[in-house]
Amino acid sequence: MAELVDAADVIFHLAAAVGVRRIVDFPVRTIETNVKGSELIFKLAAKKLRRVLITSTSEVYGKSNKVPFSERDDLVLGSTYNSRWSYACSKAIDEFLALAYYRERNLPVSIVRLFNTAGPRQTGHYGMVVPTLVHQALREEPLTVFGNGEQTRCFCHVDDVIDGIVACLNNSRTHGEIFNLGSTDEISIGKLAQRIIEATDSRSTIRYVPYREAYGEGFEDLQRRVPDISKARDYFGYHPSRSLGRIIDSVMTSLKLGTEAFDQMPVTSRLYGTNH
Repeated sequence: MAELVDAADVIFHLAAAVGVRRIVDFPVRTIETNVKGSELIFKLAAKKLRRVLITSTSEVYGKSNKVPFSERDDLVLGSTYNSRWSYACSKAIDEFLALAYYRERNLPVSIVRLFNTAGPRQTGHYGMVVPTLVHQALREEPLTVFGNGEQTRCFCHVDDVIDGIVACLNNSRTHGEIFNLGSTDEISIGKLAQRIIEATDSRSTIRYVPYREAYGEGFEDLQRRVPDISKARDYFGYHPSRSLGRIIDSVMTSLKLGTEAFDQMPVTSRLYGTNH
């Protein structure tokens, strides 16, 4: 890793344990992956003063009910008895560590908190809701929605997220700062499932699964998760523009064709999906 850092101009640190199911089942691996991995990157990058961007998560806001979430809001995490919060806590430690390296060792690091990124090539293996529901709809299986489906999220196209990451990295004013990156268009998971059924012309129905059945007793989820992106807009002109419809179309196209065939499509078809 030291040699790779030496050869790098900038470091995009996106590696982390991913997926609610994995976090609940493997809390030790989650914590060690997130904290130890970030510690290694910061330590080596600081020796060479390499530019670093680390991706954090909307999960760090925890159970806060102050919506939309702003970067300087208090973080409200659940009990340590509930391993569901180990991911949020470990990513919050990553943020503390990044800012400590910035203040104490002048590491040029920026933090972006991502909100429900989705798009082509994403799979549902780790619980990602959009590809999971699209896959079920294409197979005309019941679409699995946890809880009552009234919980809301804001889904952002991966290309909009990449635009934000690059813009943040290229702006020296962002050193030692935290930014929310995501869409502000809010939709309930129940309505998302219905939109996916319509977009895929599927005969699927929606099956509501209690959280305790999916993740065990005591699982907690956020009712709303909406970012305040005004800071990112003010610092580097962040403005996500790709709609939820484009996200669904691109995921649907990617899943239908497979990754290799999808990558060989014309750029416009990849961006917009087969249904322009």
